[in-house]
Amino acid sequence: MSDHVRAALDALIRERGEDYSAISRLLGRNAAYIQQFIKRGTPRRLAEEDRRRLAAYFRVPEDRLGGQSAPAAAVATALLAVPRIEIGASAGPGGVAEIEERGRPIAFDAAWLRDLGAQRSASLSIIRVAGDSMEPTLRDGDDILVDRDAVTVKSGAIYVLRLDEMLMVKRLLRSAGRIVIRSDNPAYRDIDDYDPANLSIIGRVLWCGRRL
Repeated sequence: MSDHVRAALDALIRERGEDYSAISRLLGRNAAYIQQFIKRGTPRRLAEEDRRRLAAYFRVPEDRLGGQSAPAAAVATALLAVPRIEIGASAGPGGVAEIEERGRPIAFDAAWLRDLGAQRSASLSIIRVAGDSMEPTLRDGDDILVDRDAVTVKSGAIYVLRLDEMLMVKRLLRSAGRIVIRSDNPAYRDIDDYDPANLSIIGRVLWCGRRL
């Protein structure tokens, strides 16, 4: 039975384009937990709570992961913890990019994240906006959900980017074969006279939230 469960979980992870460490974090475990379970058989069985959360996240019956049978409609909604990166993506003149330090995560409904277009939980991060150049769309202090897999520029969408070693959040537009970097605040001019080799797309902004 345990071998069957490990194979089933491994298949689900691969089918959804996830990775072992991201699923481990979903369970609140250390990054190697799921890999050790699948590859080494440690632990021998999934804990009941771990199995329940995995079944809810992948939207499969618990018996597929070694639990008791349950109607598909009874599968609970899972919350996915997205890590927060404690550095502001400047919506003003820009800020030096250091994006390693992590803070408290924010939990999102896993199905809702997929509806937004996020394919892999491991690619998601929360970054706080600093500055006023994206007002009224984004304000100073807003939290933004960034998909680091979404690096192909969709004209008109908002991205976190690095330009000349400065991290910022801007709207990107395709124009005459070039990418124009635009602020929503009309007080800031477009940036279109840069060296394209110095532009790096970090990811697309999927959502924003703010305190009242």
